[in-house]
Amino acid sequence: MERPLLDDIRDRLDEFTATEKKAAHALMANYPVQGLGTVAEFAKAAGVSAPTILRFVARLGFPGFAEFQKKLRSELANQLNSPLARSTSLAKDTTGDPHVGQLIENIRETFDHLPKGELDGLVKLLADDRKTVHLIGGRFTDGLARYMAAHLRIVRPNVVHVAGQHGNWLDQLLGIGPKDVVLVFDIRRYQAEIIQFAEAAAKQGATVALVTDSWMSPIGRIASYVLPARVAVPSPWDSSLALMAIAEVLIAGVTRENQDKAEERMRALEALRNSHDPATESRTNSPDI
Repeated sequence: MERPLLDDIRDRLDEFTATEKKAAHALMANYPVQGLGTVAEFAKAAGVSAPTILRFVARLGFPGFAEFQKKLRSELANQLNSPLARSTSLAKDTTGDPHVGQLIENIRETFDHLPKGELDGLVKLLADDRKTVHLIGGRFTDGLARYMAAHLRIVRPNVVHVAGQHGNWLDQLLGIGPKDVVLVFDIRRYQAEIIQFAEAAAKQGATVALVTDSWMSPIGRIASYVLPARVAVPSPWDSSLALMAIAEVLIAGVTRENQDKAEERMRALEALRNSHDPATESRTNSPDI
């Protein structure tokens, strides 16, 4: 499966000159749209000269700006692909099942290219129990947000799963501010209402973190932390396996970061469960035989 250009840019940031890094950051902040205009427009957005943009493109291995844009257009088409479009493009190969192999490869590739600084920084942010963490996902990723929220609530206070009808989200948005973290799961085809929620939360001062796919949700433009996962498999449907792996790594990281507090909360929760367990109460109150 072809590697997204965005991954190559992230991996090679240290190779770029100072001005080329400005071009890289401008493109990553609005990927891939920033590179689809003219050289002059790209240069203006990055605050560099047009020749710098052309040097940046050449360093990425493209003979010219037109070839660079061809690659970006191809990736944009992949972003917008519907399950039906992906279904019609699949090869009719009945010799074995490539799906399982690609699932394993997706996890390996995801963690090989995951920015470690982003991952570590997000763990520390989520472990800060002075902040309220709000988790939200889309049509297929809301389950991941709910799963992660259920675990985080065990090891730290102030965790909210933004769920239910879209109109109810606005009630929760009212109270979000600088002491809040909004962790968003959003993969192609990116949902407008999820993007709007994240943008509104950012405007109100919240720190936005994003778990997304290789083609990058538009929320990446305003997110302080971005963790991209491989989701493409030989199927009409994208895979959530690597997204789930990221969620579990974050949960484990927060638990380690606050180990003493997490263990204290887990003990208190077990005691609470036992006190409300009818079977336990029955055993406690039954006469000796």
